[in-house]
Amino acid sequence: MTGYRNPYEGRRDPLPPALAEAGFHQELADLGGVLINYVRGPGTDPPLLLIPGQMSLWSSYRKVMPELARQFTVYAIDVRGHGSSSWTPGDYSWDSAGTDIARFLRQVVGRPAIVSGNSSGGVLALWCAARVPDHVAAVVLEDPPIFSAEMPRFRDRDRWVYGSLKHTVDVLGDLDRQRVADVYRQEIPVKENKTIRMPGRFVDLLDRLVARHRRRHPGSPASLGVRWLPGSLDDLIRSASMFDPDFARAFVDGRFYGDFSHAAALRATTAPVLLLHANWNRFCAYGLVGAMDDDDAARVRELAPQTVYRRIDARHVIHDHKPQEFLTAVTEFAAAMSGSPAA
Repeated sequence: MTGYRNPYEGRRDPLPPALAEAGFHQELADLGGVLINYVRGPGTDPPLLLIPGQMSLWSSYRKVMPELARQFTVYAIDVRGHGSSSWTPGDYSWDSAGTDIARFLRQVVGRPAIVSGNSSGGVLALWCAARVPDHVAAVVLEDPPIFSAEMPRFRDRDRWVYGSLKHTVDVLGDLDRQRVADVYRQEIPVKENKTIRMPGRFVDLLDRLVARHRRRHPGSPASLGVRWLPGSLDDLIRSASMFDPDFARAFVDGRFYGDFSHAAALRATTAPVLLLHANWNRFCAYGLVGAMDDDDAARVRELAPQTVYRRIDARHVIHDHKPQEFLTAVTEFAAAMSGSPAA
């Protein structure tokens, strides 16, 4: 499916007060036909680039950005296919998204940066470390699906995340008939024989709230438009509505992977590496429920022996679930690189 554009490309909304007060501002970078939305802080060297995961926006980092700005020049981006950046239907892969980030590092940052990515953003950080090492001072891999997001394992063995992305494509794939909240109408395994899910009636309510908001605010990203539900839930709804479903479709139909080998990239990486590993489970019926298991983490350290490993008791998006632990890990890692004590 091609021939459509992001209706929110270049959109600017007021920044959260804490970020505005800290001196952050939003900008748009033209990287040769692809526009990348980003928010930049006022900070000092070294530069730190934050890459969110699939179906997440730069704003997922807002809890940690003010504190990070005390020690870094922070750049937080929307990856192509997300938020206010360009959608490129038919052109989603590690190479295309990675090339955007490489160009961003060269044209916008202009000097070697610490590149930190969560989930698929972590794999993109690894891509940069291997393919454009002159622009990467170090990488922070925040619970990345290294090895687990390679075919055929992703589809055949660790198939729960694959199935989740297929559900996302089924729900969001028809841009004219999207029911955004239905993305969350799926089961999450918590035990071998137990799953949890949002109650159907609650998802129906979310769909009605989104539809009402869209009638009242045509042309705006989806929102629940109420204050009596958690803001984090509204963030999920907004992110899903600003996401090109072809990005997920490329993971499902195989276009995304190309010839990018995670093992080869790790072997080629000479920069310092911080690996942050969140919680995971493995169930016979679903495979891996999470991004990487302990064997994957051990293999990362084997292939890139300079890796500093931190196991963190947190959900997948560590910087949002356990922001202080993320901040401590990143600042201590950067301090060790520079030989200075952590602030």
